[in-house]
Amino acid sequence: RHLIENFLEFKRIAMRSDKTDTTFAAMIYLAAAVIHSS
Repeated sequence: RHLIENFLEFKRIAMRSDKTDTTFAAMIYLAAAVIHSS
């Protein structure tokens, strides 16, 4: 649950504001890298 809450801190992921699936997936990978590095 904590991991999901960390992902939802990224507004672009929570709002799903990206226009393409590729951009959305890239944002998820970026958020995962940031969360993993901290």
